[in-house]
Amino acid sequence: MAFIEINDLSHEYKGAEGQSTLALSHVNLTIDEGEFVAVLGTNGSGKSTLAKHLNAILLPSDGSVTVDGMDTRDASHLWDIRQSVGMVFQNPDNQIIAAVVEDDVAFGPENLGVPSAEIRKRVDDSLALVDMSKFAQFAPHLLSGGQKQRIAIAGALAMHTRCLVLDEPTAMLDPVGRQEVLSTVKRLHDEEKITVVYITHFMEEAAAADRVVVMEKGKVLMNDDPHNVFSHVEEMKRCGLDVPLPAEISWKLKKQGFTLPDNIITDEELVASLCQ
Repeated sequence: MAFIEINDLSHEYKGAEGQSTLALSHVNLTIDEGEFVAVLGTNGSGKSTLAKHLNAILLPSDGSVTVDGMDTRDASHLWDIRQSVGMVFQNPDNQIIAAVVEDDVAFGPENLGVPSAEIRKRVDDSLALVDMSKFAQFAPHLLSGGQKQRIAIAGALAMHTRCLVLDEPTAMLDPVGRQEVLSTVKRLHDEEKITVVYITHFMEEAAAADRVVVMEKGKVLMNDDPHNVFSHVEEMKRCGLDVPLPAEISWKLKKQGFTLPDNIITDEELVASLCQ
């Protein structure tokens, strides 16, 4: 069932001197409830602009975006949309506003007027879901980057969000932090059935998704499962993107005459194919 529907979406940024930049051009995309979709693209491809349309931070210049049947251009739906779709951005320090972790997670529900007992339950449940319960009384500045992002995710979950949109959430993290965040997101998707839209420039993260959308110059270039997308090695490189290392090794071996499948994207798949 479609949870987010993007129909002929275009977005134009207006400059100070009357100039304009077309960031999205006639994008059509459907995201089903419970799906994990990764969005790839170089800087300026439109992927972050697309992300901000999914909970009405930006509104269409043309076309439409609907979330669970609600049109983002209808101001009366704004708060319902933002409860349904939670955003997590690149820099966790820009999202954490309280001096104590549990207070930060409680901030959203408090602003909605949720009763105190229910807020307490939401905070406890959300911290447990991201495996951060033992840090509830910590000051956020004492946490690692990966832990801060997990707190930001908990804040979205406390709003009872049904969809997480993560805009390059691991771009500022070290490998350990990146793995913490990706593992948390995968668990929320697999076990809690939360819809995930994951904007990233790390190919290995995109390979974990159900589907990969590749953006180029404000348009959708590819929209397919990871195995099919990453089999187009030359096309990915042409638009300035890499592929997972196993896919690149497989591609290079095939160019040297080895007979291997086209859809290798993991270490395990590469090893199994070479052993055969």
